[in-house]
Amino acid sequence: MRVLIIEDEEGLASALRIGLVREGYAVDLATSRREAGEKLALTAYDMVLLDLTLPDGNGFEIAEGLRSGALPTPSGRDVRILMLTARSGLPDRVRGLDVGADDYLVKPFALPELTARLRALLRRDVRGSTSVLRVGDLTLDTSRQIAHRGVRELSLTLKEFGVLRYLMSRPWHVVSTEELLEHVWDENADPFTQTVRVTVGTLRRKLSTGDEVPLLETVIGRGYRLREGGDPT
Repeated sequence: MRVLIIEDEEGLASALRIGLVREGYAVDLATSRREAGEKLALTAYDMVLLDLTLPDGNGFEIAEGLRSGALPTPSGRDVRILMLTARSGLPDRVRGLDVGADDYLVKPFALPELTARLRALLRRDVRGSTSVLRVGDLTLDTSRQIAHRGVRELSLTLKEFGVLRYLMSRPWHVVSTEELLEHVWDENADPFTQTVRVTVGTLRRKLSTGDEVPLLETVIGRGYRLREGGDPT
């Protein structure tokens, strides 16, 4: 999943990025309201981690702009917003939620709590209400970063895990190469490389059990589709 951290304290932003990348997220950084607006206009983020105090504005304005459509983004108005701020007062928390934040976390905080809140917010877009996704005989535990096909544990890289998580949230949907690149890789990925094709290829082999019809199939000219057995309903 693609995350934008909007935080002007570079040390904290860098630490957050390192921690979230280790959890399998694709992470971009913005240190000002202007830079955040530029990135939000170009990229369909799944989640925005938003500091309130910025050198050229504040997080309330960004949240309100995202919800009203005044700050356009390919994600639309439903992008998840988690405010991260040292402002612990009730009025600030209430204002943050009122202008459109989905959650509000006060600094200092522990990374495990942050990642748990991210998983809870992102689950609103996928089937089920737990950290475990299930599609056919595939199970993926987003909390422990463990995947199984049947009883067989899958040994996946972080990118393979990210691709599988994205596809499992959209079974039977055709997902394009561009969409995977947008949501699983960060802004440093080269769009002209074959990284998505190679990653999907190795993931397909790891998922294979000798099926006549692959669980992860290529739809020529359109992208990739994860089947869950039988015909789509």
